[in-house]
Amino acid sequence: MGEGAAGGMLALVGIYAVAAVAVPWALGRYRRVMACAAALVPAATAAWAATRVGQGELNTEVVWASDLGLVFDFRVDALSIVMLLLVGGVGAVVLCYAGWYFERSERLMIGTLVAFAGAMTGLVLADNLLVLYVFWELTTLSSFVLIGHPRPDRVGDRRAATQALLTTTAFGLVMLAGFVVLGQAAGTYRISELVAHPPGGTSAQVGVVLVLLGAFAKSAQIPLHAWLPAAMVAPTPVSAYLHAAAMVKAGVYLVARLAPAFAGVDPWRPLVLAVGLFSLLVGGVVALRQDDLKRLLAYGTISQLGFLMVLLGNGTRTAALAGAALLLAHGLFKAPLFLTVGAVEHETGTRRADRLSGAGRRLPVLAIAATAAIASMIGIPPFLGFVAKEAAFEAFAHGGIDIVVLAGVVAGSALTVAYGARFLHGAFSGGTDERPGDPWGLVVPVVVLAAAGFALGLVPGALQKLIGPYAGTLPAHEPGYKLALWHGLGLPIWMSVTAIVAGAGLYGAFGRTFPGRSTRPWLPDAQRAYDAVVEGTMAAAHAVTRRLQIGSLPVYLGVIALMVLVVPGPALVAGLVRGTGPDWPADGPRAWDTPAQLVLAAVVIVCALAAMWARGRLSAVLLLAGTGYGMTGLFVVYGAPDLGLTLVVVETLTLIMLVLVLRRLPERFPPRLRKVPARAATAVISLGVGGFVGLFLMVVALSRRADPVGPGYTRLAAQEHTKNVVNLILVDLRGLDTLGEITVLAATAVGVVSLVLTGPGVPRPGRPPLGGSSVLLEAVARLLTPTILVFSVYLFFAGHGRPGGGFAGGLVAGMAFVLRYLPGGRRELATALPVRPALLLGGGLGIAVATGAGGWASGGQFLSSRKLGGTVPVLGEVEIPTNLFFDAGVYLLVLGLVLTILTTLGASLEEPDAPEAAGEEPS
Repeated sequence: MGEGAAGGMLALVGIYAVAAVAVPWALGRYRRVMACAAALVPAATAAWAATRVGQGELNTEVVWASDLGLVFDFRVDALSIVMLLLVGGVGAVVLCYAGWYFERSERLMIGTLVAFAGAMTGLVLADNLLVLYVFWELTTLSSFVLIGHPRPDRVGDRRAATQALLTTTAFGLVMLAGFVVLGQAAGTYRISELVAHPPGGTSAQVGVVLVLLGAFAKSAQIPLHAWLPAAMVAPTPVSAYLHAAAMVKAGVYLVARLAPAFAGVDPWRPLVLAVGLFSLLVGGVVALRQDDLKRLLAYGTISQLGFLMVLLGNGTRTAALAGAALLLAHGLFKAPLFLTVGAVEHETGTRRADRLSGAGRRLPVLAIAATAAIASMIGIPPFLGFVAKEAAFEAFAHGGIDIVVLAGVVAGSALTVAYGARFLHGAFSGGTDERPGDPWGLVVPVVVLAAAGFALGLVPGALQKLIGPYAGTLPAHEPGYKLALWHGLGLPIWMSVTAIVAGAGLYGAFGRTFPGRSTRPWLPDAQRAYDAVVEGTMAAAHAVTRRLQIGSLPVYLGVIALMVLVVPGPALVAGLVRGTGPDWPADGPRAWDTPAQLVLAAVVIVCALAAMWARGRLSAVLLLAGTGYGMTGLFVVYGAPDLGLTLVVVETLTLIMLVLVLRRLPERFPPRLRKVPARAATAVISLGVGGFVGLFLMVVALSRRADPVGPGYTRLAAQEHTKNVVNLILVDLRGLDTLGEITVLAATAVGVVSLVLTGPGVPRPGRPPLGGSSVLLEAVARLLTPTILVFSVYLFFAGHGRPGGGFAGGLVAGMAFVLRYLPGGRRELATALPVRPALLLGGGLGIAVATGAGGWASGGQFLSSRKLGGTVPVLGEVEIPTNLFFDAGVYLLVLGLVLTILTTLGASLEEPDAPEAAGEEPS
């Protein structure tokens, strides 16, 4: 297809991330303008999807790292268009509604709603199982924020958010395992190829069951449904969007996406039909007993999602037509009903049916719109819900096991009529003396969505054009069946009449009383089951922790070292005994190549032994630094000055940090209290691990069968006209590895801040420096800092052909600010660099990621290097490789990491101990 259309598909995914941040930041003071501006993004998505109706499929891919198989595949077809219309259209209306619903500017809520819409859009467009899983979990994270944010001080809200997160994430991991099984069995993770050529056998059966479990949890199918009623603590816009129109549809969508390939694989159809029918019936029964209108709709949603599971998982053309139509209809009647509850609660202060009276007379337009939505839900012509249910009855009117399914569907539809009538009665019955006064900002969105359900029911031909291509991928009992308002006096119309009449009877018998009777005496409580699982897991975790996490660092290190000896150690020794090890040189391995190596090795060994026996903490730290500097010399001797330079700076920074920490510790180590057996065990484990590592390295070095990769890197460096192979590897050839490493560094910095600054006694800015300020040292530091910074910039630019690069340059720059910190503390550091370290961390990581994404913009892969150039006045022709910008991001991030650790340690170290403050000696 056209490149413009493909580019539009990519823009749909990327624009949400920008809008989620930019719109609340720019318009946060104007809540209604902010909400409506944010609604433009999902509205554009729906408009773009509408232009794709009848245009055929569209495929595109974004290469991340082709050698690793990391590719973002996206695809638009009829099914994804249905979901995009639902996610985008309902999302736009709900966002506008939120502007009038919230009493104050909810920047985080609006931004997260937009981010959620983007995650759902990516999920729908994904044509790769692993990409789909990424967006799947992004919807889970968004829902966690949206459920738990409004009142974070309330335990119930946090508990509901956590329950939704744990349930959907846990079964999402189960689903991921199913994706891996199916992908490995099929030899591809691309969904379109998997559906076209599905795998068979046991692997397909196992993968199908695992995937269905994840889909059932996401779409709140019984017994994995408890998280959805609990999530009704969320604000109404969240419930209307996530829990009616979008997030809960993800599982149903996944079933629909895979049904053409796996509906015939056991146990797909029996499992989907059983779970779907059970949820349809039980959800309807429980909804009929609810007094809280949102909980009534929540259980009604569980029931309707079960109905969708039955239709879209059945694997036949007519059922798929009905399911896709009901998928759209459900969003257009359930979302406005949730919005109705929000408007009623906003105006009356309650959403409990047993406490409401007269809302219908007070809010007449809202009552009419809600009645229209209920009419679509229960299947009254000419609403879209009626068109979908007629097709559903037709799908199972063919004898055999379908008769049992048909009976369940009719019973579920009758329950839908009953709890729909209960909703209207509970929300709008009764009289009032108050004058009508519909809050139009809350009512218009309800009217728009209900009217859309009415309008689409009038044009079933257009719906057939939209859904038909997807349904055509499934086998058909009657190939000629089409969606229509009238198919004559056949079985489907009589089933509709039966469901409505039976539903009215159920409402008269069980649904008119308020408050409703509890279902707990005869129905298992899924919430109690969830609580029991969580409590059991926590109890087991505490029991394990009490026995294993005893608070001894030597014990933890000993266990790790022992596992190294126990697991791979015997395999290494056995290989040497059997003679499958390396080919030893005839004259044996060389002990050293030059006498300098022998001297440096002796320095390392002596320093390590001396550090072990040192009684003073400062002596031990200096001796440990000696081992590091000795290793630096070995790098230099072997011809790796770049690594040597980096290690020198790292060792120096580490030494300074440790010396600063020692200020808060006693001068000497405490007396050794461990008994002789423990010390002997420590010695044995240490000697064993040392021998294992030495032997392992020797075996690896002597077991090489293939040609070394070094010459290949050298040739690539020659092609790039660079002499520093190490820097070329870091910023170009293995740039993806470097990006991962600097991301870990950024996360480490955040962890350091959270660990150091969350305890009591954190000082306020303006504390005195460490041990007082030295005027002479401050003067020297101020004189040397510019020189060191210039040297760091030189190292940054020299990395192309000489030792240096962004990592080494950032470390040297960090050394300059450490020098400023030592005499003056954080006061002097803030004077030298009035920029928060967090900005350097985030900016560096952002530059690195943006540089990588620039490879996509130029038509290449992520992190692919390009040369930018042109004629510059005075300088002439200038050529700059894009990997230089990536290296600049590394430089800033490393500098930010050093400053973060320095400032957080300083926040703790500049706080005097209590004994010292009292004039006492520290104990």
